[in-house]
Amino acid sequence: MQITFCGAAESVTGSCHLIETEQGISFLLDCGQFQGSAKQDAKNYEPFPFDIDKVDFLILSHAHIDHCGRIPLLVKEGFKSPIYCTAATAELLPIMLRDAAYIQEKETEWKNRKGRRSGKDPVEPLFDIKDAEDSLSLISPVLYDQEISPASGIRFSFVDAGHILGSAITQIWVRETAGETKVVYSGDLGVDSMPLLRDPVRVRHADILIMETTYGARTREKHEPSLERLYEIIEKTTKRGGTVLIPSFAVGRTQELIYELNEFYDGKEKDVLPFKDIKVYVDSPMASAATDVFRKNVQDFDNEYKRLVLAGDDPLDFENLIITRSVGESKELNADMGPKVIISASGMCEAGRILHHLKHRLWDPKASLVFVGYQSEGTLGRRLVDGVKTVTLFGEAVDVNAEVISLEGFSAHADRDGLLDWVRGFDEPPECLFLVHGEEKAKSAFADILREELGIEPVVVHDYSSWTCAHNEKAVGNAESETTDKDEGNGPKSEASVDPEDMQRLLDRLRSINDNLEGLLYRAKLASVEAANDGDHDSYTAIKNIITSLDSDTSKLAGELVGRRGNR
Repeated sequence: MQITFCGAAESVTGSCHLIETEQGISFLLDCGQFQGSAKQDAKNYEPFPFDIDKVDFLILSHAHIDHCGRIPLLVKEGFKSPIYCTAATAELLPIMLRDAAYIQEKETEWKNRKGRRSGKDPVEPLFDIKDAEDSLSLISPVLYDQEISPASGIRFSFVDAGHILGSAITQIWVRETAGETKVVYSGDLGVDSMPLLRDPVRVRHADILIMETTYGARTREKHEPSLERLYEIIEKTTKRGGTVLIPSFAVGRTQELIYELNEFYDGKEKDVLPFKDIKVYVDSPMASAATDVFRKNVQDFDNEYKRLVLAGDDPLDFENLIITRSVGESKELNADMGPKVIISASGMCEAGRILHHLKHRLWDPKASLVFVGYQSEGTLGRRLVDGVKTVTLFGEAVDVNAEVISLEGFSAHADRDGLLDWVRGFDEPPECLFLVHGEEKAKSAFADILREELGIEPVVVHDYSSWTCAHNEKAVGNAESETTDKDEGNGPKSEASVDPEDMQRLLDRLRSINDNLEGLLYRAKLASVEAANDGDHDSYTAIKNIITSLDSDTSKLAGELVGRRGNR
């Protein structure tokens, strides 16, 4: 097969990778938007480096714009094939793609108004709302661990990446003349033991691994210290009469912040809270809509979140939380200079209401600007983190007098040690390991660690490049590094023997059936609580009987799963 890297090859944005098999099947892994500098943005307008008509399907890892943001452009250019993603991602995509189209249309209107005054020809948006709607009609939701065969000789499944709701590691099996090759695409890997989300799944085998390296060059502060620092910043800033302004990704990070603040406000006696009367405003229509999707997909979260919901607590709400939806409400926040917390998108300060809040708060020495996520090169967020003293917002120069803090422990990306630990989870090192989705320093540093710690010689992907990966052979291409030869004795699998990979696949499928039943059981328990609260005793009794039956079935299935693992 041939793998062509068409994005996220020299930065963390624009994820897009093309795989072509010897049987003539072509498919994409992600189709994200380039973000950051003017140079990066210009890449969005370059022609796709492949024949769109020959792409048979697209597999999407998650709903962040740097992974899905050029799908409407792909459709505008003629793509009409299925787009596979997890069920939760399918629910988030309408929010993300419609908002992306709205931004494209509004930015184009602004450029054309400005251009008319200087006699320039009008320009068209990269894509519009119709292109976004056409994209949504192609979505095919897939459950975690559900195996799909989108074309002859190809099957794939998703497992949880622990990055945001619905994020997935993709496992793809490609049958070619020499045998079956397993390709694993990490997407964006999350962090172990983070609130809300389950830990990233450890994959045990891959012949070819395509892996992100966002934080490949360094470790970060852990979550708990960053959380304690956030509480301290809120207390200190509000006591001096300032506003705490938090640029936050509308999908994932905002919901995590709400969850943590819920625990702080509801988990302590109100009269001993250092900032008990401080209001927390979430000023982002997209974040508000995404939070509703989070509430509908509780089965995808960790056990602590489920426990709170079953106990009658909404972890994504608390007394001091105020969701602002209208433009008028957002403007009122800017007019009120009293102490408060404002959480607003976008997370890298590139668009959205956050820019208006920055204009009204950056000059104020009483205010604090708190970053809780990765800031790409070329973004306004990165410049602020790096210490810029003056910025231009809406054509006006604004001095940066606010206290600027970066709390990296909130990041949803695994750091260097987390990435390395995930690679250690493979029973054997992948035959070919490609490093993408990282700045050059991050990819090169992580490549050095893989060589030193695990003896793996990875391919550091630089810019657009193509690689040929034959079964049980090293990759051949035009990048600087090549993978090492595989150990002798690992040739094509014998048809007469029991394939450990097939055995593991069957066990994983059995586990997925159990997980799906547990999801149904959870929904039934939640319905029983609602019925009891409403006094609907007939419904309560009927649901309780279903729960009893499901409890028995899931227990039996779990027992069989454990027994089969032990007898392997």
